[in-house]
Amino acid sequence: MVYLKSLVFNSLFYVGTGALVIVMGPVLLLPSRCARGVARFWGYMTYLLLAIIGIKQSVSGNRQLDRQVLYAVKHQSAWETIILSWLLSAPAFVLKKELLRLPIIGWFFLKTGCIPVDRSAGMKALRDMRVAGKELAKKGRSMLIFPQGTRVAPGVNHPYEIGVFALYEATGLPVVPVALNSGHVWPRNSWMKYPGLVKVEFLEPINPGLDRKNFMSTLKQRIEGRMAILDDGFADNQKRA
Repeated sequence: MVYLKSLVFNSLFYVGTGALVIVMGPVLLLPSRCARGVARFWGYMTYLLLAIIGIKQSVSGNRQLDRQVLYAVKHQSAWETIILSWLLSAPAFVLKKELLRLPIIGWFFLKTGCIPVDRSAGMKALRDMRVAGKELAKKGRSMLIFPQGTRVAPGVNHPYEIGVFALYEATGLPVVPVALNSGHVWPRNSWMKYPGLVKVEFLEPINPGLDRKNFMSTLKQRIEGRMAILDDGFADNQKRA
């Protein structure tokens, strides 16, 4: 049954996404807010389709939608790259530069005001990120970064990269740590999807002004402290089910 539901979901998801790609062509000629509207719709569409699998979501904490912030989000799955555009009103995502090479979709990412990062460029990538972050901050945009730089499977240790501090320092924005357990239902690099509850927790913001060491330590402690609870809680709930 899980295989069949995954087949139905994936078929509808890719057909729907393909239709949106066709719509994106004309949208690229319109103001960037129109592209961000498409991104929000994509997230909402995916949220509705996930009901086929039996994937639900629970959101707790203050999303800080009434002010400009930098979201630092745990990255376990494709779930957050899509759904959070809807939940957070399409903040500017920090993403790998390779995605800009995708036909139409890459142009669309640029139109939404993303921050592309060339991960092979070393310190230049950090400098470019800082410049882009400052420009977006002047425009009043909130931003979203995955501080570990890649998707990390539940329970796997992976270092937190310095890019999140570069943006924190350059923009002067408060950072909102976000913990979630999406990797249990939409596993990394997996075609299969599994029923369950995705819990998303918006944690206490980290105010501007911390030095690098204290900031990185505080961010990691807040996210990973909650991750231990979320991951263990998901496993316990599955056993009971």
